[in-house]
Amino acid sequence: MGAVQARMESALSRLLPPAHVAPARLHEAMRYAALGGGKRVRPLLSFAAGEVSSAAPERLEVAAAAVELIHAYSLVHDDLPCMDDDVLRRGKPSVHVEYNEATALLVGDALQTLAFQLLAEHRLADEPRAQLEMVKLLAVAAGSRGMAGGQQIDLEATGKTLALAELEFMHIHKTGALIRAAVLIGAACGKPLAEAERAHLDRYAKAVGLAFQVVDDLLDYEGSTATLGKTAGKDSKQGKPTYVSAIGVPPARELAQELRADAHAALAGLGSRGARLAALADFVVLRKF
Repeated sequence: MGAVQARMESALSRLLPPAHVAPARLHEAMRYAALGGGKRVRPLLSFAAGEVSSAAPERLEVAAAAVELIHAYSLVHDDLPCMDDDVLRRGKPSVHVEYNEATALLVGDALQTLAFQLLAEHRLADEPRAQLEMVKLLAVAAGSRGMAGGQQIDLEATGKTLALAELEFMHIHKTGALIRAAVLIGAACGKPLAEAERAHLDRYAKAVGLAFQVVDDLLDYEGSTATLGKTAGKDSKQGKPTYVSAIGVPPARELAQELRADAHAALAGLGSRGARLAALADFVVLRKF
């Protein structure tokens, strides 16, 4: 994990526009948003999925950077006053606090478009059709049928009680879609996989995506601001539906373990090639931050 995280920090620093290039303030803010923080869970998943298809690390770091830039943009926009209105992210002031709201809006826009630029200008797959599929995967995951759509559902659900199925539907889009894209795009950087192997990865990614959100809700309820690097207890204060509010703490913990087991079961057909993915499923469920 440490090696991949360090590699991604270097890759992102190289792929982002230099801070001194005009417009300097925007580029400085983009680097502020994307560098120097975060667990890099999505790039870790891309690299682990790349092991399944024997993908080259040079390809994986660019593909993973594209996914991580989409994630970074979503955090910048999520923190805006018109969204979740949070002043802290990754242990430092949110982008709109450090700069201003208008700059934060442009930072999100620019990070999103840079992600697709990276997928277009680097050779990441052996076949053009496979690389085009990567672009489509990321676009769907980030758009109205993925992350943006999930955020809209989340906004509309504030102050309401959601059934478990409704909560899962929201988070399959808001959180799970980009995690699924990270896995499938990483795998697509290597040798073509059989349809059954891709189905195993898809099942794994969906289980890990939901598990990540369940644990996130538990940490928001039980963790501290200092540990999390973001405002703890924010969701409950804002009346947002969570797995904790929907089913309670013990059942949420049990659900996370069930999803972890499902993720492991999905990898059974991949043998030793899925070992890194299995370890990351453990990390997602057992993490404390």
